[in-house]
Amino acid sequence: MTARRAVPAVLAGLVLLCLLAGVAVTTLSVRVEGSSMAPTLRDGDRLLPVPGSAGEVHRFDLVLLRSRHQNALLVKRVVGLPGDRIAIVSTPDDPFQVLLQEQGRGPVRRVTARPWTDQARRTGNCCAADGTRSARPELRTVPAGAFFYLGDNPDLSDDSRAYGWGEIARVEGRVGLRGGLLPTSPDLGPAPVLETARGPGSPAPGPGP
Repeated sequence: MTARRAVPAVLAGLVLLCLLAGVAVTTLSVRVEGSSMAPTLRDGDRLLPVPGSAGEVHRFDLVLLRSRHQNALLVKRVVGLPGDRIAIVSTPDDPFQVLLQEQGRGPVRRVTARPWTDQARRTGNCCAADGTRSARPELRTVPAGAFFYLGDNPDLSDDSRAYGWGEIARVEGRVGLRGGLLPTSPDLGPAPVLETARGPGSPAPGPGP
């Protein structure tokens, strides 16, 4: 095949690949509804799960969770893994201090994320024995087969604070692609980080079970 004939064939192949990618995004993707993950995800974004990632959770990943409490597929961020101890301390000056002790050992550290800092204004304490909100901050152990999850827009997110521990078996995939062909990792902003826990004026959470 001459170079002159090869060019149209290559262009046709590229067009076909783009069409197939468009079909895949439309048929295999999940559409984001609402603002519970803003600004990381926007209403109307389309997400593609990582193939073979059903039933997997990794700390700070975004996952697609089939809710038992409503007929919906939730998109949330994994924070606490089985064996971790988790709490949220809420004060007027600092309403969303997410505290984590990895695997129940070592220091209790704070989970920080820029979207939480920018948006949290009226959140409450956590956690009760089932992982939901509580009157007082209590460190609770995430049970086997479960995880603790949050939205990136804390004041507008129904997450573990409303529904309790998530079930790993009900995770339908980790978020791998958004809106087409580009990987999400550089597009989703920095993941949360673990830092030294509390300033001198913040109350310590109770121990919990």
